[in-house]
Amino acid sequence: MATRAESRPQQQGPQLLQSAITAMGQADIREKLLFTFAMLVIFRFVANLPVPGVNPLALSALFESSTVLGFLNIFSGGALANMSVAAMGVYPYITASIIMQLMVPIVPALQALSKEGDSGRKQINIYTHWMTVPMAFVQGYGQLIIVQSQGGITGIELTGPNALPTFAAVITMVAGTMFLVWIAELISEKGIGNGISVLIFAGIIAGLPQFIGGRLYTGTGDGITTTILLGGFMIGLVAYIVFFQEAQRKIPVQYSRSVFRSGRMYRQSGQTHIPLKLNSTGMIPLIFAFSVIIFPAFIGQMFAASDNSTLASFGDFVVTAFNPDNFGYWVFVFFTVVVFTFFYTIVTFQQQNLAENLQRQGGFVPGIRPGKPTDQYINRVLLRITWAGAFFLASVAVAPFIFSSFVGAGATGSRSTAFGITSAGLIIAVGVVLDTLRQIEAQLMMRQYEGFIK
Repeated sequence: MATRAESRPQQQGPQLLQSAITAMGQADIREKLLFTFAMLVIFRFVANLPVPGVNPLALSALFESSTVLGFLNIFSGGALANMSVAAMGVYPYITASIIMQLMVPIVPALQALSKEGDSGRKQINIYTHWMTVPMAFVQGYGQLIIVQSQGGITGIELTGPNALPTFAAVITMVAGTMFLVWIAELISEKGIGNGISVLIFAGIIAGLPQFIGGRLYTGTGDGITTTILLGGFMIGLVAYIVFFQEAQRKIPVQYSRSVFRSGRMYRQSGQTHIPLKLNSTGMIPLIFAFSVIIFPAFIGQMFAASDNSTLASFGDFVVTAFNPDNFGYWVFVFFTVVVFTFFYTIVTFQQQNLAENLQRQGGFVPGIRPGKPTDQYINRVLLRITWAGAFFLASVAVAPFIFSSFVGAGATGSRSTAFGITSAGLIIAVGVVLDTLRQIEAQLMMRQYEGFIK
């Protein structure tokens, strides 16, 4: 009798290419991929619909000169520079999700909901959606105020004749955000990958072709040479990120329980492991750190424009201190990322109650007593591997500065970016690609085909 492997036709060529062809050959997988692509096309179309009353030329000049706005624009996929209806992207939803995640261990009602399984998680997700709306209103109005303070737009106020246009602009931006959240949920339900992550990924890499084209079409040998060096640096950085993103520490776990059947007691046992990832927090510490760091620069820019000489001098000092061209700025970035990595890891890990769940299910770590000793052991292991994860994130955060120091800031776009992508954006992009490949792999393995990963 022929085996299943023998009945399968021999694959020719690279496994990744053959698996991609096989995936497109499956009707349901092809529909998922095409649906995801169609949603991304709609997303990019919405990202280029401007809010009424915006001067594109003034905005373009403003975003080239402002570090704060340039950083925010990268995460919106260029939508903020266009002041489009999708200028905020899905970040109000992400902010609401992070707030809800931090509130679960603090608010008893939310903590009880989180222990009710799928129904509790669905209810928390509903609360997150409701929280997104006021967050989007605040963030939308705040973005308009920031752009106005930098001279990009005028007439943003809540009173007088400009009140109605201001409300119209804010409501339009909120509607754009909620529309993107809806698209993201459609992608998660009917497409491939996590919808929110896929939209963020699309926004991050949207400016990549333009950046590469601008470098290659400079017509100078230096431009082409630095682009090739930059490409090699990016490949190495992506490999570095993949290595640490996939690295994990496996804690062995044994299960032993007694089961009564037909009046007789049977003992069941098994062995598995708890995978603790070196970087269990993803890119969240980077976003936290850069959000904290760009805030003083924004305040300094406001003070620098003051008529008071003392405030203006203080504002100039703050702007200079938090300028990405300074070495001290990146030292501060490095240590801030390390601190936020430990903070967020501890907060999120405490919500999982691993030791309590193990004890309830009859599991134990060999050589460790169940209950509190197991919890202390897992926490000790987690803190040790978090050092590696924290230094990994911090090194990725400062990698664009290190490379730009060798080839010049003009070659990388700015000190904060590599190939026009921030460090946090690169980690997001790599993580989304890996997650999407895993989902396609799972779909192929369900149909008994070889996937991307051996």
